[in-house]
Amino acid sequence: MNELVTRVAENVGLEPATAEKAVGMILGFLQREAADGPVAQMIESIPGATDLIAQYNGEGTGGGGLLGGLMSAIGGGGVMALGQQLMSQGLGMGEITSLAKETIAFAKEKAGADVVDEVVASVPGLSQFV
Repeated sequence: MNELVTRVAENVGLEPATAEKAVGMILGFLQREAADGPVAQMIESIPGATDLIAQYNGEGTGGGGLLGGLMSAIGGGGVMALGQQLMSQGLGMGEITSLAKETIAFAKEKAGADVVDEVVASVPGLSQFV
């Protein structure tokens, strides 16, 4: 298991399999939604990130139940749709916030704060969660 997943599992209090899937979903979301250059640099700097994205990137996209489908239909997917997808995995808002903060903090350690701040700033609404 990679370092980020272990850290999230321990610090957020998630089962390792749930942490792995949630981190993969967040990184996949960032890869789709954030500015291409900075997010590519960030993902490359996180050991195992590419594998997690490949495994979980399609998880929940276009889904997320009625709310996720509605948000996508009205063009309001983004962070709200990701939150709905994570909730469908059994995570509560507190866990999602902690998961996002741990993932971003880890990314800053590996890629540098400037790169990750640029990634966060390029995704509307994300900064309020991290």
